[in-house]
Amino acid sequence: MADKPSLLLVDDDPLITETLSFALSGDFDVLVSDSRRHAISLLRQRDDAPQLALIDLGLPPAPHRPDEGFALIGDLLAHSPAMKILVLSGQNDAANARHARTLGATEFVAKPCDAESLKKILLRALQFRAAEISGGGATDTDPLIGNSPPLQKLKNQINQYADSPYPALIEGESGTGKELVANLLHRLSWRRSKPWFALNCAAIAPTLVEPTLFGYAKGSFTGATQNKSGYFEDAADGTLFLDEIGELPMELQAKLLRVLENGEYQRVGETQQRHSEARVIAATNRDLRQEIKKGHFRADLYHRLSVFTISVPPLREMDDDKTLLLEHFQKFYAAQAQLQTFSLEDSAKQLWQEYRFPGNVRELRNITIRLATKYAGQRLSARELEPELDMEDFPQQTRVAPLEERDPEALVDQAQKHLQRERDFNLDQTLKQWEQGYIEAAMKLTRGNVSQAAKLLGINRTTLYSRMEALQKQP
Repeated sequence: MADKPSLLLVDDDPLITETLSFALSGDFDVLVSDSRRHAISLLRQRDDAPQLALIDLGLPPAPHRPDEGFALIGDLLAHSPAMKILVLSGQNDAANARHARTLGATEFVAKPCDAESLKKILLRALQFRAAEISGGGATDTDPLIGNSPPLQKLKNQINQYADSPYPALIEGESGTGKELVANLLHRLSWRRSKPWFALNCAAIAPTLVEPTLFGYAKGSFTGATQNKSGYFEDAADGTLFLDEIGELPMELQAKLLRVLENGEYQRVGETQQRHSEARVIAATNRDLRQEIKKGHFRADLYHRLSVFTISVPPLREMDDDKTLLLEHFQKFYAAQAQLQTFSLEDSAKQLWQEYRFPGNVRELRNITIRLATKYAGQRLSARELEPELDMEDFPQQTRVAPLEERDPEALVDQAQKHLQRERDFNLDQTLKQWEQGYIEAAMKLTRGNVSQAAKLLGINRTTLYSRMEALQKQP
């Protein structure tokens, strides 16, 4: 069992999970979950993330809508960016399929699908994943592919900041390759022969962050049966990469600040002072300056982390690099699958250049994988390419004045009229209804992306999760 690749299967239909578990268990170590919440809980109990995930879109508490499935795609990639996610769903209209792929799903398979065909798709995804982990075909000297001015600026910053001992903060949208940039900072520095440790702050339970980073003493908490070093100790004078730093709990931000200021930290349950020489590189897809204004991130920690700030450009700003990346990935994946490369007609090339790639390089790569396997050796027109792209425009957001900018007397007058009309008025129930309405609206506007919904609502992601769970438990 230990030699089998691991597969997370998420579907709320027990007949489907039992059937697929039986059919796939010969080739995969299958983990079964029936909801997004349970799936994330399951992952946080494991030391290593599954290589593959096969998920339904219609999950509780809204099994007739794709929102939970869309949100789960983002959750899984935040937990493990290398995971290959395949969607197996009855909600198989073209818009859902395109959007799932935009969010980062490798493939969309419509129900029903026979087990043998599904097995072949999973094994192919596993093959591509292994190839990507081995280097993705990029050269060691220049793994950042492209010549656009934004990418040239990024390369110059990496070369300039690589040898510095000071912290660096990498900012950029999901799917732009922030971890690759962090790894390059390490590889191009004198620390390249030193340890490299990475912690995804969004993929670990908040209670485990401190012992993971700082270590713990035997008996310091339930399950601490022996002394254990943390990442700061294990990294020594190497590099510690903290991905999704915006998810770090406030109480731990002060302890991280202390390490950055003087290198001092303590294991959980110890009083002995220890010292770290590790270089800290952090990454985020949030605007930490806005998080500071909201009280979700410490200003002093931000200034310590951002001694050097590197902005990874979104793909829509990289002009002809879209074509260079297409050529690179299609040759690489065609070679992996031993297929002939495809090509694009002029109309398809123009469509490719005009497409904004909201999922950035991750989306481009996944599109290329599908085209390489579906159209091996063929020449594609715009009509054949368009179904692979999420062409729908996101709803335009209109600014609503915050409460403090509205006329207080008008609010009081509105509330007075409401109270006069409603004899059985209940303030708690009304506030909960408003909260649920705004949460559902934010989830719809962001198509189930919890991180983006949290930004719209002005709260952090963990708070949004907690409020959604609380609303689900209400009768």
